[in-house]
Amino acid sequence: MPITADKTIRELAVELPHAARIFERLGIDYCCGGQKSLDEACASAKLSIDEVVRELEQGAAVPSSTGRDWNAAPLAELVDHIVGTHHTYVRSEVPRIEALISKVAGVHGKNHPELERVRLAFRELANELGAHLMKEEQILFPYVKEMAGGRRGPWCFGTVQNPIRVMMREHDDAGEKLREMRRLTSDYSLPADACASYASLFKALPEFEQDLHQHIHLENNILFPRAAALEQ
Repeated sequence: MPITADKTIRELAVELPHAARIFERLGIDYCCGGQKSLDEACASAKLSIDEVVRELEQGAAVPSSTGRDWNAAPLAELVDHIVGTHHTYVRSEVPRIEALISKVAGVHGKNHPELERVRLAFRELANELGAHLMKEEQILFPYVKEMAGGRRGPWCFGTVQNPIRVMMREHDDAGEKLREMRRLTSDYSLPADACASYASLFKALPEFEQDLHQHIHLENNILFPRAAALEQ
């Protein structure tokens, strides 16, 4: 596929298996900000569009080892992957990261008051994600799987677009919390007095961010558009 400046980030992330990894490394928002053109996204990130296009083209020449093409996979399989991989990851990592933040803030908070703000931001994010995952698993995802199976039972929300709009708005809120934590920590730069737990925290938070970016990408850019098209 041709890589042009007017292609949206969403289109590139969906069509090129390697694009999400490149966007993640370059700091280009490919999940919540996927509606931007490549030109707009590069301008926002202060990147040379020629260099980004070159990286994308070079990546396209390398055989993909990422596995499943989720844009072509059955919708029910995609839903199960999101729940089994990303929902499970969130639920396992949240308690670990919360304990780590509390420990590091307790020891280093006097010299680094931003840690308390990071703790509060992550706590808000965790609370929002807990409710968000439950709504997806109990309301939206069962309906998507029913549609994929050819069944259309009565549902209280009317069109699938209604819960999708709610989920996407909550994705935007989660993205803002992630950006806030990056700002507070200067992109997770370790201070000179950081201990091993501090280093572990600043490794865990970017990993959590990266997984959530991929999670939101699969929903915003692949699952939701396909579910809406199927309903039509």
